[in-house]
Amino acid sequence: MVDLGATPPCERILTAEQLEEPEQTYPLHLRVCTSCWLAQIPPLITPEDTFTDYAYFSSYSASWVEHARAFVAGLDLRPDAFVVEVASNDGYLLRHVVDRGVRCLGIEPSVNVGQAARERGVPTVTAFLTPESARAVVREHGTADHVVANNVYAHIPDVIGFTKGLRTLVADDGVISIEVQHLLTLMRLNQYDTIYHEHFQYYTVASARRALASGGLTLVDVELLTTHGGSIRLWARPSGTPSQRVADVLAMEKAAGLHDISGYIDFTERVAKVRRDLLTFLVDAAEGGSTVVGYGAPGKGNTLLNHCGVRPDLLAYTVDRNPYKHGKFTPGARIPIFPPERIAADRPDYVLVLPWNLRDELIEQLSYIRDWGGRLVFPIPTLEVV
Repeated sequence: MVDLGATPPCERILTAEQLEEPEQTYPLHLRVCTSCWLAQIPPLITPEDTFTDYAYFSSYSASWVEHARAFVAGLDLRPDAFVVEVASNDGYLLRHVVDRGVRCLGIEPSVNVGQAARERGVPTVTAFLTPESARAVVREHGTADHVVANNVYAHIPDVIGFTKGLRTLVADDGVISIEVQHLLTLMRLNQYDTIYHEHFQYYTVASARRALASGGLTLVDVELLTTHGGSIRLWARPSGTPSQRVADVLAMEKAAGLHDISGYIDFTERVAKVRRDLLTFLVDAAEGGSTVVGYGAPGKGNTLLNHCGVRPDLLAYTVDRNPYKHGKFTPGARIPIFPPERIAADRPDYVLVLPWNLRDELIEQLSYIRDWGGRLVFPIPTLEVV
């Protein structure tokens, strides 16, 4: 589908000392299988490489925390229910289950963010989900009435084993909810920066339905979400009948050419245009004496910066709310990362927004740059200066 060259893993934030060391890069080539239509990259790195000590804490995004709160508020949970979240991060979602007085458990492989969850009062075990670890959880805690797996289904090299783990966790009459980016919106809106080495799969509803079936689960419903630029919430059970919404989204995907080769063939050129437009803007700004800094240091931003060849001469630095990243440098591009307060101190002409999926939240957060005539730049789906 597209060849993004070779980049370092997007979450390997560098210390100052590591700037003197070589970085290993890996090919970043997105392919699609013409048998099952699952888009994927080869598993060149392991989850252990990325998630044992992780730089992403979900609670630093106010809109994502609100998304989780609203989701939990909408669940019909009995007082004696048991909720398990896989890849529960720092407890951003389960803390709302705790607040409802409902028993819950997080399964989180990253030691550092799992500890943050426990400090918030969210019971959390440190483990990757496999059929074996799922059986261990069930032996100790019993099966779950509701299993949540948000933004993890694309991070698993062994899709079948992970899906069997989900099936082991859930009760026979229970339900699983999975949120994952939708390949349909990735393609439509040129969201190629969400392609990186820790994302092994890129799902349509059609390919997700096949993946779920491989582990003994039936897709019974689907919702289209705006999160992460466009996601799907998949509802699966050990048995059941798919809803009309499943059929409707499958029809949308088929009309977009994602169930055959036709929808994939022009993606490379659209990606190339995003790159050219961003580089043209940055070079023109530099030639004109304007200062450009970044906002955010997300994984997607590192794909974009490395694919476009952006270095500190074009983007002086970026800022991030996560203290874990302060004083460090983005992988590959080696852009310095500072606290957000740096923007107000330096008053740059432009702020390049790397987590463009948080557009509304960040337009509000960064409204103060109007005080000196600063402007925001969104690189995707097409370059926009606001």
